[in-house]
Amino acid sequence: MSRNYFSRKRILVTGGAGFIGSHLIDRLLEDGHEILCVDNLFTGSKENISHHFGNSRFEFMRHDICFPLFVEVDAIYNLACPASPIHYQYDPVQTVKASVIGSINMLGLAKRLRCPILQASTSEVYGDPEQHPQQESYWGNVNPIGLRSCYDEGKRCAETLFFDYHRQHGVDIKVARIFNTYGPRMHPSDGRVISNFAMQALRGEDITVYGSGEQTRSFGYVSDLVEGLVRLMDYDSAFQGPINLGNPTEFTIRELAEIIIEMTYSNSKIVEKPLPSDDPTQRRPDISLAREKLNWQPQISLRDGLAKTLPSFEQLL
Repeated sequence: MSRNYFSRKRILVTGGAGFIGSHLIDRLLEDGHEILCVDNLFTGSKENISHHFGNSRFEFMRHDICFPLFVEVDAIYNLACPASPIHYQYDPVQTVKASVIGSINMLGLAKRLRCPILQASTSEVYGDPEQHPQQESYWGNVNPIGLRSCYDEGKRCAETLFFDYHRQHGVDIKVARIFNTYGPRMHPSDGRVISNFAMQALRGEDITVYGSGEQTRSFGYVSDLVEGLVRLMDYDSAFQGPINLGNPTEFTIRELAEIIIEMTYSNSKIVEKPLPSDDPTQRRPDISLAREKLNWQPQISLRDGLAKTLPSFEQLL
């Protein structure tokens, strides 16, 4: 999309070298904006953004948002935080810092610049939910001292900070609660269920299902999520969220394993292992608010999305 000087925005994307961040950058550049991608590369990769090197509207900065950042931009998407159990449990203290101190630094920047800022929150704020499907009004059922708490409670605290900066300082905020998302550029060893199953199936290894495999998840394709994030950022500033962005079609973990085995023509067998602590038994978004406010709902089915995703894992092998 061609934009002139007056319609083009300079947009900061923290965590921009990560899986979701890199796809968001693709979309924003396609829309004609200038992008400053900031990432400390703890879980992100330059390979995810290397196709933009040489683009005059793209700039990469290696930086940890736990330290102040002084730049001039028109909008901020804050996606910087390890998002898979293996990564966020590797250094739980740093994970909390990324959510809390990182949010304080980015909110301070947005306050100084008087620009809108979007927080990539998570469905993990609902914990192991007692409400199903989960609505934005639900406060959650979260263990504050468990192995997953560094991420779950870190994101909950980040939401608190965003709304307090809005109430106290008038910062223009948006909060998106992101449900399970998949697509090309997922880290093959991030411990997420689609990554695990895809790599195991392609290698012909046993597919590991925790518990009975009857726990449920909903899986949203990354382009659907990016569309929701962009619509939320561009929506009326009087609406802050939080808002669920995810696919409401629910699958059991065992069903997912069977679909991936089928689509990869694998001989893998499904084996059961003990369920990790605090692992949610049900996870599905109520997206009524997203439909109402953003006229948004997912367009890509699980099978269609996997057909776009599995070849990227094959290439890695």
